[in-house]
Amino acid sequence: MTVIRQMTYQPPGRHAATVETMTFDRLRELNDGGTQRADFHVLAVVDSGRGRVTVDFLRHPLEERSAVWIPPGAVHRWNDIADVAGHLVLFVPTAPVTHATRQLVASPDLAAHWRVPDADWPFVDAARGHLLLEASAPPADLLTELPEILVSALIARLRPPHAEARFAQPLFQMFRAGVEAHFREHHDAGYYARALGYAPRTLSRAVQQVTGRTAKAYIVDRIVLEAKRLLAHDRLTAAHCAAALGFPDASNFSVFFTKATGMRPGAWQAATTAR
Repeated sequence: MTVIRQMTYQPPGRHAATVETMTFDRLRELNDGGTQRADFHVLAVVDSGRGRVTVDFLRHPLEERSAVWIPPGAVHRWNDIADVAGHLVLFVPTAPVTHATRQLVASPDLAAHWRVPDADWPFVDAARGHLLLEASAPPADLLTELPEILVSALIARLRPPHAEARFAQPLFQMFRAGVEAHFREHHDAGYYARALGYAPRTLSRAVQQVTGRTAKAYIVDRIVLEAKRLLAHDRLTAAHCAAALGFPDASNFSVFFTKATGMRPGAWQAATTAR
């Protein structure tokens, strides 16, 4: 596995711009096949062709009339994109301007890939076209808020899976934010239930309604994802992972990881690094 490349949002020539666009042709020029982690969102709309993108150890197909959303911090790698046509939109987390799209952008468990229904495609294509037009305006004519408004429109038109359920369940939103802030210190669903003032069963039902998982399973999955990132990309030992993720020792962490993945941390790290 290649060394992970940290990417910082740096729009060329437009220091105040919070949204940037590019074609897959331009991505091919920049892409070296390596593994990347960005501090910004990458939203791709595929017109045609086939390829793959790996996001946090899961492979997703790139296909006609599909979308890919890679949030900040997700480790990803583009594969076999020679025939893929479409556009990518890069934007900082604060770019969207509507309440709904801001909430969606703040979600750490965004769907990485989905097909755009045929009935929605003309609206997605129109929203993207308007964004591309404004993003290509000369610097003197560029109004910063227009790309931000238009990226919000594009996100809304793309209708990411489960977006409505996330917005309709405020308890899950609070739980999700709490887990993202404290999963390294608190692994027990009971902690989050008490912090939010709800019974554990009530919290778990809310989480299951949105994600299909119990609150405990959601927490476990979040810890496992971070552990995999640390093992594969930061090359930490089990002992260092244990310290970073709030486990009392390497043995405790190893038991947890093995139960969740079916492999011991060292074996999983060796297998992943050898790919």
